[in-house]
Amino acid sequence: MRDLTKGSPAKIILVFTLPLLIGNIFQQFYSLADTLIVGRTMGINALATVGCTGSIMFLILGFSQGLTAGFSIITATCFGAGDKQGVRHSYVASIVLSLLITMVLTIVSVIFARPILEIMHTPPEIIEGAYNFIIIIFWGIIVSMLFNLFSNVMRALGDSRTPLIFLVIASVLNIILDFVFILSFNMGVAGAAWATTISQGISAILCFSHIMRNMPILKLHRSDWHLTKKIIWEHLRMGLPMAFQASIIAIGAITVQFALNNLGELSVAAYTAAQKIDTLAIQPMMSFGITMATFVAQNYGAGKIDRIRIGIKQCSIISVGFSIIVGLFNILAGRFMILLFVGDNQPKVVSLAQTYLNINGAMYFVLALLFIYRYSLQGLGQSLAPTLAGVMELIMRIFAAIILSKYLGFTGVSMASPLAWIGSCIPLAIAYYITHKKLYGLNKPICITEG
Repeated sequence: MRDLTKGSPAKIILVFTLPLLIGNIFQQFYSLADTLIVGRTMGINALATVGCTGSIMFLILGFSQGLTAGFSIITATCFGAGDKQGVRHSYVASIVLSLLITMVLTIVSVIFARPILEIMHTPPEIIEGAYNFIIIIFWGIIVSMLFNLFSNVMRALGDSRTPLIFLVIASVLNIILDFVFILSFNMGVAGAAWATTISQGISAILCFSHIMRNMPILKLHRSDWHLTKKIIWEHLRMGLPMAFQASIIAIGAITVQFALNNLGELSVAAYTAAQKIDTLAIQPMMSFGITMATFVAQNYGAGKIDRIRIGIKQCSIISVGFSIIVGLFNILAGRFMILLFVGDNQPKVVSLAQTYLNINGAMYFVLALLFIYRYSLQGLGQSLAPTLAGVMELIMRIFAAIILSKYLGFTGVSMASPLAWIGSCIPLAIAYYITHKKLYGLNKPICITEG
């Protein structure tokens, strides 16, 4: 466990972010390994099959990520305030609510998986494989939810290193299982889904085991299970908006996928390969943002508002610097990475994917600021502004998918994310500065689960 309310903000942010960044990159290896192995061993159709499910997966799994991240904000705030009982109450509430919501998510997603694929105009030649892939992922929502729950709890208490260790183990296992299921057992894209689900399940078990053995503050007593309406409400008030925000963004991604499907399988394959590279590239900015959620929540709990301001300023400078470097790398070296997915006999796919990387890479600095503002506001217990920003993101993605794709084709679709970042960043920046002015002068510990 680590107290983020003491010491140099910049140093603490960097130390906390580094394992988180490495962990996020390894987490991307779950889907990256699937895409790379599928694309190079089973062909373009199989690559498009996995790719067309990405936005649907994010709709459901992103909900679980946002939900547990919201719950952990309460945990971190209580930890910063020094309220050990509040930390345990938050942990129990997170477990109970996560399990209940997982039941609903699993039932709904399994029932509507195929209708959604059909509504999205998934090409007939890949829809069966897409369904076989996504249905396994949906039945395994429980392992994704538990992994996110336990890893977010550890981060809320200042431990970003341990989840990294378990992710490294799980990602290596995922790659091994990909080869075994796809190449040895000839399970096709379903094998990639099983590899991902099993690997993430193991990482969830490892996280829970570590908490039980090494985090005495989370050793639960019978009284900790007596949850009040206020505790439940505060967790839902923070968790559900962050979950719905992720789902709102996913709906925009589904709209983009709909436009891609209408452009044909080459566009789907190009977008899939480029997006995997893009997702990996944005991990530094995302990791700094996630760090700020814990940093801000702990310091907010401790009543250290001036320290929050200093931390956000320093983190913004660092993250924007990273974004410029990563953006230039994707623009200059993107083609070589794309060739890893599709080989050198698909020049059209490579050209389209490079267009995507050029457009997105040039706007990474906006995304860096977006993450800082969004997660900082969430760390302050604000849920309305990030949700409204998510709505702005949705509007901009729909505009690109419906209007720009009609006139600009694949280029128009590639502009969806940068437009969404700009549309979202503006209200987040305004909301942060308004909130900061309201909190100026506050200097007392806070625990949201208490009165």
